[in-house]
Amino acid sequence: MFAKPFRVKSNTVIKGSDRRKLKADLCAAFPSLSADELSELLPNKEELNVVKIYAHKGEAVTVYVLHKNPLFFELEKRLYPTVYVLWRCPALLPVFRTWPPVLQKLVGGADLMLPGVVVPSCGLPEVNRGDVCAVALVRNRSPVAVGKAAVSTSEMHNLGMKGRGVCVLHTYMDYLWAFGDKSGPPSLPDSAESEEQGLSGDECDVSEKEEEEEVEKRVEEQPSSGETVADTACCGLEELKLAELEENKCEISNEKEEENQDDQKTPQEVMDALLLQCFLHALKTKVKKSELPLLTSTFLRIHMFSCCPNGMQLDIKKSSYKKLSKFLQVMQQQHNLVRVKALTKGVESIVEVDWKNPALLSFSIPEETAVEPTVVQECGEGEVAYHPPEITALYSVTARLEPLFSDAHKRKGATMHPAEVRSIVTEYVKKNELVDENNKNYVTINPTLCDCLLEKSEYQEVESLKWDDLFARTLGRMQECYQVIFPGRAPITKKGHIEPIDISVASRGSNKKVTLVKNLEVYGLDPGVVATALQRRVQASTVLQPIPGAKDKVLVQIQGNQIHQTGNLLLDHYQIPRKYIQGLDKAPKSGKKK
Repeated sequence: MFAKPFRVKSNTVIKGSDRRKLKADLCAAFPSLSADELSELLPNKEELNVVKIYAHKGEAVTVYVLHKNPLFFELEKRLYPTVYVLWRCPALLPVFRTWPPVLQKLVGGADLMLPGVVVPSCGLPEVNRGDVCAVALVRNRSPVAVGKAAVSTSEMHNLGMKGRGVCVLHTYMDYLWAFGDKSGPPSLPDSAESEEQGLSGDECDVSEKEEEEEVEKRVEEQPSSGETVADTACCGLEELKLAELEENKCEISNEKEEENQDDQKTPQEVMDALLLQCFLHALKTKVKKSELPLLTSTFLRIHMFSCCPNGMQLDIKKSSYKKLSKFLQVMQQQHNLVRVKALTKGVESIVEVDWKNPALLSFSIPEETAVEPTVVQECGEGEVAYHPPEITALYSVTARLEPLFSDAHKRKGATMHPAEVRSIVTEYVKKNELVDENNKNYVTINPTLCDCLLEKSEYQEVESLKWDDLFARTLGRMQECYQVIFPGRAPITKKGHIEPIDISVASRGSNKKVTLVKNLEVYGLDPGVVATALQRRVQASTVLQPIPGAKDKVLVQIQGNQIHQTGNLLLDHYQIPRKYIQGLDKAPKSGKKK
């Protein structure tokens, strides 16, 4: 969850009542936490901060911070300790152990898989699905990750220690850890644990010690392939980046072994193999004889993309064929799997499939495939994760209103939120005793308010205004502004209204429709990335064109009326609020024409 930077929404000091409620919640969530340990973690006289953040995927998280170190975080009304707390109370949660090289995967955002869990002779800790648990490395009891159990302990054994074990939420060396003092885990050897656990613990540690010595021997035999992870000297962990150690000793999963084999191939060979796999899979499970003839573009978009394995991306341009037509030509001429024919000029279709072809009959369907083709089509390789900006409406003081805001030390050009404007105007009215004594819903107009808010024709007629009218006139005579805050950047304030993303349809040539999208740059979107995502989603060509008279701005042009697909991409994938998108009402209506 915290493998990528997060955005801080607010940082406030906790109230006394909230502190007491937090302690009660912690006692209920962690019964093993004694009163002395809780008082030591959350001293009454120390300042405790509540930090509200948004994770990179948009999750709202509340973090409780003491002495600049995050102690607990709350997600979906559930409390979790950070590694800083677990280093002080290592027995707070059930702990699963794994090998040091696995830590690098966990820090990168991966979950702990059961093949990577070290099973001691004393057995695994007893947990139920969803229980909060910790992950530690062999040779050190200091936890390095916090998460939720994906399955119960009994299910782990029933599954043969295969599959996901712990859904990791927070790790040592992630961005939540970096929010603190960035200290390393203390060294808590297994011998200390065995003294607490007695004889059974001794037997358990002896077994683990033998396993660790075997791992150390293999580490010594292998040369170091890179730098060790930062701060590992603190905990005495030999975290060497040894791929062979992971394969031979850890055996984290069969998927990783397949990835290592794929690494030996060139990217082009890997894409050729993926293309052939999706092609055979689509023919064997998706295409029916009644659908023939089938447009090749439809075959690719509907059938082949849906057969792409989960986590992989099908891109014909990265294969040796470069084009779908060339690939199908090879499938037709060399393998006799299909017969392709141009039924209309320039449009090819699959007209025949050899269902008895040996290559098709011997093809075995992969177990896991991508269910939704949009996952494959939306995100391009190397695309930087996008976070929508925070847009706030502001008002700027004009020269005419400067006397009204002088007591609040707001000069011409000062920007404020509407609530701040109302507060300053209310304070001005009360300070000058302008509230009507007979009717408190009205404010008496003094010379300053008269000059600032009234028209010349109203000078002799209007003696008082309602509160709502007073606020409306004040905001109406101020300069409208807006502030845009992108994650990790300084706020940008501009005058006027923010330009919405404009989606429109135009005609080109012989009444061909194209969809035009502009003003993407205002919201920090790369038009080239959006064009690529749209191209993959609707399988239509896109073009970037400069906008006349607009510097450093381009519009995206895509074939056909694609307002509906463009709107879904901006709303669902990029999380742009609907009020900042213009033209969605022009999308073609679904349903049959009567």
